[in-house]
Formats: sequence, C-alpha cells, structure tokens
Amino acid sequence: MSQVDVLAVIPARGGSKGLPGKNLAELGGVPLIVWSIRAALDSELVTRVLVTTDSQEIAAVASAAGAEVPWLRPADLAQDDTPDLPVFLHALGELYPDTDEPEFVIHLRPTVPLRPAGMIDRSIRMLRKRPECDSLRSLSPAAKSPFKMWSLTEDGVIEPLVGTWDEEWFNQPRQALPEAWVHNGMIDVIRPAVIRGGSMSGRRILPLFEDSIPVVDIDTAADLARATEILNLHQSKLLGEG
Repeated sequence: MSQVDVLAVIPARGGSKGLPGKNLAELGGVPLIVWSIRAALDSELVTRVLVTTDSQEIAAVASAAGAEVPWLRPADLAQDDTPDLPVFLHALGELYPDTDEPEFVIHLRPTVPLRPAGMIDRSIRMLRKRPECDSLRSLSPAAKSPFKMWSLTEDGVIEPLVGTWDEEWFNQPRQALPEAWVHNGMIDVIRPAVIRGGSMSGRRILPLFEDSIPVVDIDTAADLARATEILNLHQSKLLGEG
C-alpha cells in the first residue's frame, strides 16, 4: 500500500453488557457502526476504512456498508477488558506487515456515532500542520472541574485529586480554576509510529475543541435514546445540511 494512506479504524466487539448488540443497534434507522463507516467514507482524506471485529454479524453489516473487514479479530483481542493498543497493533501488523505505513491512523469509536460534518478532514489537516505532535484528540468542556474532586486514601480519609493541600484549589471559586476538558471519544488521529512504539496517543497531543453538539458515548438504552434526541436537534450540523 502507498504511504499516503490515511487509515480509519473502527473497532467493534460483538459482546456488550450494558446494551446487548449495541454496535448494531439502530440510531435514526441506521446501525451504530454504519454511522462511523459513512463518516470515514465521506472524508476527502481517508483512503481506507477498516472494521476490526470478532463478530460475523458485525462483519457482514460493515462490509455491506463499504468497510474493509479482511479478518475476524482473535478472541483474545475481543475481551471486556481488552485495551485499544493491542487491537490497533494487530490491525497495523495485518495491513502493513512490512515498512509501508499509513500517514495517520484515525480511531473512530462506533459507540460515539454523531460527529459534526467535516470533523475527520479538519482533524487530519490540523495534525498535518503540526509535525511535532504525536496525535490529536477531540475534547469537550468538563462538566465538573477535577480541581473540585477528591480521592480516598488507604486510611479512609480524602485528599485532593489534583494539586496539593497548599494550593487549596478545591476552595477556590469556579471562575478562578484552570479550564478543564475531557476526551469525548469522537475522534483520535494518531501517527502509526506512536502506536508501534506502544502508545495510543504519545505525549504531544493536539486538541480539537468540539462543543457544537452534545456528545454521548452509547452504552445503555438511555444513552441511545439521548443520541436520538441529539440527532433530531442537530441534524444539519451532523449531516452538513444548510
């Protein structure tokens, strides 16, 4: 394959406890996984769209939607506690076993199906302009400041989760606290060398601040209902209409 490949990877296990079969659950009449496949196929810059799954049913739906599904993921890489890194290392090893590599790997989570139109290409262009950065991650404003959070010590008392006792951030008004953002899961763009080196992000991470639509990571029936509400309210932003 050419080194100009931009590879979108959509990992989708067949198992799910919170919402059984969630990657094939329908949102707006479309299976969740197909939302991410369509977003990747609609991109001007993505050249390959891979679905890595252990499920024959997901594989069939993904293939019919236009994604590559050249293998079924090994069972040991499809457990409840399987992290992303070995799944992506496996995908790169299968698709690019030699020195040939894609320019970027795009991580699209099927459980975060709603992305503003153009987000993928915008993200790729941003990272292309910053060669010193290892990756890009989309962020949303944090609902609660970590400077107001606590952790529990071994002897059963609390201590600040962030900062020190001397700083007493937890006693400061909200307006005085540093801004806080959370990784929303809409998109990650990663240089393949970073993944090969054992990380899904590296240490120099470029932010894509995204707050034009609410973000929902679907894990329950309630999450799916909320995603339906968001789709109905923000259809023009999601589909690039108007």
